[in-house]
Amino acid sequence: MSFNITVQPSGRAFTANPDETLLAAGLRQGIGLPYGCKDGACGSCKCKKISGDVTHGTHQDKALSAEEEANGFVLTCCASAHSDVVLESRQVTEEGAFPIKKMPVRVISLEKKSHDVMVVQLQLPANDVMKFHAGQYVDFLLRDGDRRSYSMANAPHTLVAGSPAIELHIRHMPGGKFTDHVFGAMKEKEIQRIEGPQGSFYLREDSDKPLVFLASGTGFAPIKAMLEHMQHKAITRPVTLYWGGRRPSDLYLNDWVQAQLALMPNLRYVPVISDALPEDAWLGRTGFVHQAVLQDTPDLSDYQVYACGAPIVVDSARSAYTAAGLPSDEFYADSFTSAADKVTA
Repeated sequence: MSFNITVQPSGRAFTANPDETLLAAGLRQGIGLPYGCKDGACGSCKCKKISGDVTHGTHQDKALSAEEEANGFVLTCCASAHSDVVLESRQVTEEGAFPIKKMPVRVISLEKKSHDVMVVQLQLPANDVMKFHAGQYVDFLLRDGDRRSYSMANAPHTLVAGSPAIELHIRHMPGGKFTDHVFGAMKEKEIQRIEGPQGSFYLREDSDKPLVFLASGTGFAPIKAMLEHMQHKAITRPVTLYWGGRRPSDLYLNDWVQAQLALMPNLRYVPVISDALPEDAWLGRTGFVHQAVLQDTPDLSDYQVYACGAPIVVDSARSAYTAAGLPSDEFYADSFTSAADKVTA
């Protein structure tokens, strides 16, 4: 038997079988519930259960604590229904999700932008171009069944007819099964398989609130795609980009951002370095990047925030910004959980 799942306040509804997660059921029926890792590690899919019974599969306490679960919160990526369920999720999309497809891709180019960041261009099939929102990600499908997720760093309008390509920013994780290959044996013309688009991290265009884009490390990738999209669509909402790294070299596309400033008068850029050395001769902002936002804007009640990068940065920002007045449903995040993060209980 299946159960009826209703999402408030939108009123959108779908059915779910007892042997599938709420998220999987929603995506299968074109309901754009928010999500990130799909492994119970990031908390992006957390929402309030108004009524009904669910059972959670394996997940991490930092994504959903026992106290939160007792208070009726659920992770849709690992919760299965045992009755009709009513959820509250203000981030559900009205338009439905783009279809998720599996497809072969060809490596076009590999360009090392810093000691541990590779920009990889992948050619998509020309006859079945993937549709996606700027900010979404794709999964690499590895031969042993594992997956590795990376955000697309270019906006959909940049795909060239006849030879569409997506751009990924891949950080080397020493000992990492996939990134060791990217920084070692991967060659141009190599064939990989991906599945996408994935995730609910993309710009909501039904608001005129000023924007804060918060990125740490390669969390800049989906932010870059959203900036390209904003320029292309002539979206003039005020936007401030805070990009953090340990050392200046971690801001591996700083020149790109500087050039973007001339194209987008509504864009302000605040690079923040946490561990600069004397030889870096860094004269800019220092400290933790999420704290720089509050130093500039202690009251975030009228803002919309998009945060992407290391889980510690995203989690710290979520907590600090809601305490600074940001409505919880105006914080959109993509937490870059690694394979190790996903298996740590």
